[in-house]
Amino acid sequence: MESGGNSLPSGSDGVKRKVSYFYDPEVGNYYYGQGHPMKPHRIRMTHALLAHYGLLQHMQVLKPTAAKDRDLCKFHADDYVAFLRGITPETQQDQLRQLKRFNVGEDCPVFDGLYSFCQTYAGGSVGGALKLNHGACDVAINWAGGLHHAKKCEASGFCYVNDIVLAILELLKIHERVLYVDIDIHHGDGVEEAFYTTDRVMTVSFHKFGDYFPGTGDIRDIGYGKGKYYSLNVPLDDGIDDESYQSLFKPIMGKVMEIFRPGAVVLQCGADSLSGDRLGCFNLSIKGHAECVRHMRSFNVPLLLLGGGGYTIRNVARCWCYETSVALGIELDDKMPQHEYYEYFGPDYTLHVAPSNMENKNSRHLLDEIRAKLLDNLSRLQHAPSVPFQERPPDAELLERDEDQDDRDERWDPDSDREADNDSNPVRRRVKSECVEAEDKDAESYDKHLDCGRDFLMPFKEISCSKVLGVDSMAVDEPCIKEEQDNLKELSDHRSR
Repeated sequence: MESGGNSLPSGSDGVKRKVSYFYDPEVGNYYYGQGHPMKPHRIRMTHALLAHYGLLQHMQVLKPTAAKDRDLCKFHADDYVAFLRGITPETQQDQLRQLKRFNVGEDCPVFDGLYSFCQTYAGGSVGGALKLNHGACDVAINWAGGLHHAKKCEASGFCYVNDIVLAILELLKIHERVLYVDIDIHHGDGVEEAFYTTDRVMTVSFHKFGDYFPGTGDIRDIGYGKGKYYSLNVPLDDGIDDESYQSLFKPIMGKVMEIFRPGAVVLQCGADSLSGDRLGCFNLSIKGHAECVRHMRSFNVPLLLLGGGGYTIRNVARCWCYETSVALGIELDDKMPQHEYYEYFGPDYTLHVAPSNMENKNSRHLLDEIRAKLLDNLSRLQHAPSVPFQERPPDAELLERDEDQDDRDERWDPDSDREADNDSNPVRRRVKSECVEAEDKDAESYDKHLDCGRDFLMPFKEISCSKVLGVDSMAVDEPCIKEEQDNLKELSDHRSR
């Protein structure tokens, strides 16, 4: 198995890890709007907990450099990025057609500083990938990232820019294979879609499936073409608890690591899969959620930890603080230290909260069937694919500043952006659920990947040849273009029949 970083110990799991943590003090000032469940303020609350638990002194704390237009356009369409850069609350009424075209305005509202927000969270994720690529750390963390629903040319599910795809593209410049794991309650559709036809990125998503946003992530969706069996979907029902979740997570991810042998792992730690989430319906404890981090850390492979969903913000802060301690190999007291957001965590003022007594609708028989099906899919992959490395694209131009040198009083201002985590009605969410029955499931399941902005050749501009959505960043030979054109023609012929 490929290793990386400069302090990874030998053995199944050592304690010491060199961790780089990306945080922008301004991130908590962004505000989606009144009543909207997505609150960037949760990142500031998480940071305050990390500070008062004394975890910052064990990490390299870095302020990310904002991603530039050209960085975002390595995945996103130029006109979409230009739209995000130019739209403001004052001008949105003059651009109604563009708002509809790019799916901006309801779940994904226009707010002050929208583009700067996108640049900030994307910059942290790409910066983390760069740190891992250079062997400067073993684990990189960006809790502001993980916005997995964004598509090439549209916003979706509170997400505008897909920082995960951008980070994976950066990792692919060094690593032959990258594994993406998603433990958000929602399906990681934007990332799966971006890498649906490549064998260099495996995507594994554990999510609620059924009448639930975004409506994708069927166990039968397994990838297409060269990417067949490189997309794994784990559809779950309401009320899943720690034991049931880990009965799937550990054997599946163990087999994935054995078969796929990734050079780097990206773990999206969406906290809306926790018990008591405002929009969620799972019953995971913080320790159960963090067990996924602990398990992926144990493989001693360079690891990028990202945020994601999470709408009961006091529990989001608890979760990501604890998962940072897991990444560092440091135990934390359950009794929470006094800090500027202390009153959010009453009446117990503890780091951990007990799960509820809600019914677990995931029967043992159903879980056994899911596990057996996915392990069977993995058994069809005989060995890790080998990708010849040729000319390497240049690194993204992202420089970060050591946040430890900044004024701590400014970084932890207790009086800024302290909106309460109330339980008011969330904004209306689109719910899409579709069931496709077709003789050829592969071709049918891929239909959704052929609309606007989801073609084979995305604008990965430093590379002259882009296999499968531009992720084959090492192959620059012309025959691969012809191969993808032949694949596209074959699929078109099939659909016309």
